[in-house]
Amino acid sequence: MGSHRRDGRPSATAAPDVPPVAGSGSGAPPVSGPGALSDTARLPRVDTVPEARTAAGRDRYFDTLRAVALVRVVAYHTFGWAWAGMVLPSMGIMFALAGTLMAKSLERPALKVIRSRVRRLLPPFWFWGFFVVAAMLVHGWMPGWQIVYWIVPLGDPPGNAWGEQAWEILWYLRTYLWFVLLSPLLLRVFRAAPVAVLVLSTAPILVVQFLWAPPDDRFGNALTDLATFLFCWILGFAHRDGVLQRLKPLAVVVLSLAAIGYGGWYAFTHQTETGSYDLDDIPLAQAFWSAGFVTLLMYAKARFGIDFAWLARFRRLDRIVTIFNARAVTLYLWHEIALILAVPLIDRFWNVPAFEAYLPLESQWFMFGVGWLLIAVFILLCGWVEDVAARTGPRLLP
Repeated sequence: MGSHRRDGRPSATAAPDVPPVAGSGSGAPPVSGPGALSDTARLPRVDTVPEARTAAGRDRYFDTLRAVALVRVVAYHTFGWAWAGMVLPSMGIMFALAGTLMAKSLERPALKVIRSRVRRLLPPFWFWGFFVVAAMLVHGWMPGWQIVYWIVPLGDPPGNAWGEQAWEILWYLRTYLWFVLLSPLLLRVFRAAPVAVLVLSTAPILVVQFLWAPPDDRFGNALTDLATFLFCWILGFAHRDGVLQRLKPLAVVVLSLAAIGYGGWYAFTHQTETGSYDLDDIPLAQAFWSAGFVTLLMYAKARFGIDFAWLARFRRLDRIVTIFNARAVTLYLWHEIALILAVPLIDRFWNVPAFEAYLPLESQWFMFGVGWLLIAVFILLCGWVEDVAARTGPRLLP
């Protein structure tokens, strides 16, 4: 599994639903008992202003984590930094946040929740896939029956080497889809013994690593990815159910640092054939490093009630965070294509003497900047598909 397979982006989760704001009913309930004023007129109902309703319905801490994780994904795919996953394990963060949202959603009937999640995921994937598949066909790809995975990505969709950089990121959508389908069962098992199940959710990756090697095919790849990020998904359940908040700080910090230490030790002592310690290429190291790192992030939220409400004072930054979350699937799917297109576009710049003289055309940072400009274009041109998938009116920007 190459560096592009394991990281990228996000999420692949859709923007979280805004929960209803707890408010009064049609009026105050009757008051009874000694000293009650039974004939006092009811106070008029005061509606919450839209800004307050939005602030109450969103968690800007989680929104910011998701946005930063997506930026890190784009940076990783631009520069290829092996250490990027250690600075911020984006995929672990995104799976944990998705697990939290899934646990919240499953307060409703499971079948409706699964149908809603799948509906919000597949149309943006189909829209993006149409262009990728068409381009690969033009470049000589001959698909077989496995093309069905371009309809429902329960396995890695096939493709040719020409389009590999574009379609390798689909491992995240495939893993997310499986977690969504398995969540009703996983949540039931988790609630039977929360702490025990959370701890034991690291067991599958140990089994895969030391006791049984999965086959090198779609099934094996899916199983390995599920085992790698199972703890993070269950951690999302633990946060939603308040389990994290009840844990003792010393135990959480010690165990989290131990997991980070073990993951880091394993990465540096089991480097790939190329000498890389990239977590994306070492599933066991990825699993434990992400487990410890993301636990600390989620526990800080649960323990200290961090909400990042201050972000509203910086309107442009807050707006960017909002767009990134509302267009997370679009950003994730199209970011590799944006980076691919940035290369021939910059090549054209060399033909302009002024650009050649004054622009850092050889710099990867320049390509990073051009890539983000193209990502912005794709968000404007393609983001509306997420609105259609969510059954809301299509918008240029959320």
